[in-house]
Amino acid sequence: MRDHTKLTAFLKADELVLEIYRITRGFPIEETYGLKSQIRRAAVSVPSNIVEGCGREGEKEFVRFLDIAFGSLRELAYQLSLSNRLEYLSPTDYQSIFPLLIETEKVIGSLIRKIRSS
Repeated sequence: MRDHTKLTAFLKADELVLEIYRITRGFPIEETYGLKSQIRRAAVSVPSNIVEGCGREGEKEFVRFLDIAFGSLRELAYQLSLSNRLEYLSPTDYQSIFPLLIETEKVIGSLIRKIRSS
């Protein structure tokens, strides 16, 4: 079992979730159960899958959950892009969140590659 709190991937994903909740507060009320909910669920899925993977035995299981986390990040990237085009996000919020998302992708992708190569 791994300690997820010591993984940079988890720390970045956790930071991303907090920012997602902050920037989606201002979404239109009609999106409460729509895009806003989808964005938050995809964001929370990332660190949640890292934590679940850390609780599993074996590298193969861990990587499987990291793959799911990475997929949720790709989903989140599209949803944020859509929100930006729909003007639900301010340009400032979009420009501040996207680099964090990309950085989180890079860290998780690097961890996946490292584990698979060993």
